Amino acid sequence: MTAAKVKDPEPAPNMQSRVSARRWTSADLGLLPVGADTTIPPFARDNSARIDGFDLWDMWPVEHPDGQLPRFDGASLWMVLAAPAGADPDARHAIARIHLLSGKNGAWTVHGPVFPDGFTPGSREWSGSAVLELQSNTLTVFFTAAGRRAFSGPSFEQRLFQAHCQFAHADGAFILSGWTDLAESIVADEQDYRRANQTEGRAGEILGFRDPAWFRDPATGQAYLFFTGSSARSTAQWTGVIGVAALDAAEAWHLLPPVIDASGLNNELERPHMRWVDGHYYLFWSTQAKVFAPSTSPAPSGLYGAVAPSPLGPFTLLNGSGLVAATPAEAPAQEYSWWVMDDLSVIGFADYPGLADPAVLADAAQRRAHFAGYPAPFFHIALDGASSKVVR
Repeated sequence: MTAAKVKDPEPAPNMQSRVSARRWTSADLGLLPVGADTTIPPFARDNSARIDGFDLWDMWPVEHPDGQLPRFDGASLWMVLAAPAGADPDARHAIARIHLLSGKNGAWTVHGPVFPDGFTPGSREWSGSAVLELQSNTLTVFFTAAGRRAFSGPSFEQRLFQAHCQFAHADGAFILSGWTDLAESIVADEQDYRRANQTEGRAGEILGFRDPAWFRDPATGQAYLFFTGSSARSTAQWTGVIGVAALDAAEAWHLLPPVIDASGLNNELERPHMRWVDGHYYLFWSTQAKVFAPSTSPAPSGLYGAVAPSPLGPFTLLNGSGLVAATPAEAPAQEYSWWVMDDLSVIGFADYPGLADPAVLADAAQRRAHFAGYPAPFFHIALDGASSKVVR
C-alpha cells in the first residue's frame, strides 16, 4: 500500500520484544465508574432515520493515512455493513456486505456496495477500516472475509483481507474503480491467535479474527493493523484479545503478540482502533455485557479503552476499569459498535433504543419491531491521560 510506506521500519523481531500485553481481569471491573461521565446520552428510536429496505450497523470513516477525516463538498465518507431488511434482523450478519455511506448536515445517504459482485473471497463481508491517499487517488480497504464463497454450508470462518481501488468524486457521486491487489493481510498463527474457522456457533461465543483497523504512528511513521482475536494460549471459554500486526519495508504485515488480553474475562473485544491524542496512544474497543464471563463482576455494554506511551504498550485501562462510555441503564441495548473520530466525537449504530428489557428480543418478530438499524447520534468524549469522560 503506497500510503503505508514508512521510513526505516523496525524489523519485526525487534518489535516482538516491545509488545507489552495488558491483562484485563475481573478485578479491573471492580473499579467500574458509574455516572453521567461514563454514560452515553439516551435517545429515542426515529423511524425516519432508517434507510428504506435496509438494515445498517457497524460503520467506519474513510480517513486520510494520518487519521483525519476528508470532506467532499461538506460530506464525510463512510463504510457501513448493510443487508436487506428481513423478518429477523439477527439474520443480517449472514448476508452482510460493505456499502459506501456519506453524511452531510445530519443526513445519511447509501451509495451502494463497495466491492464489485464476486470480488471478495467470503460468503459475506464484515467490518474493517479504509484509508484514502488523495495524492494518488488510491483507496485501500481492510476488511473481514467471513465464510468462503465456494462453501455452501454454515461457517463462522473469519480472515483478514485488503484491496486497493482508484477513487474519484464528482457531483456528489463517489466512484470506486479498478479494484486490484486483493490479498490476505495476515493469518492466525495458532501460537498467539487461534484460527476462527468454526462451522457452528452463536453470537458472542464464536472465535474471532476480524475487524482490521489501520493506524500510522505519527511519531515514527510505522503502520499497524489492530484487530479482534482469540487467544491460542488460553483454555478458557472466554478468550478475547486485541491483536496487532506491523508493516515492514516490503509492505508485508507481521503478526505481533496481543496488546490487550481478556482471557477468562471476555470473549469479544470488537472493532479495536487507535487514536493519538496529546502524545498518548489511545486504544478503543466495543464489547457487550453478555460476552463477559458469568463469574465476573457485572459490566455494561459499551465503549472501552486503554492508553499507552507507544502503540504497543504498556497499556493502562482508562478510568481504572477500561470503561469509557456505557449504554444507558434504562436502554442497555440502545446502540453498539462505536468508532472514535480524530476530534473525539463518537458514533455507533442504533440497535434497540428506548428498550428497557432486552428479554423480549428472544422472539424474531419482537427483534424486527424494535430494531433501529441506522447510524446513532454522535456524542463526544474528553481525554486526560488515563481518564476519560462523556462530555455531551
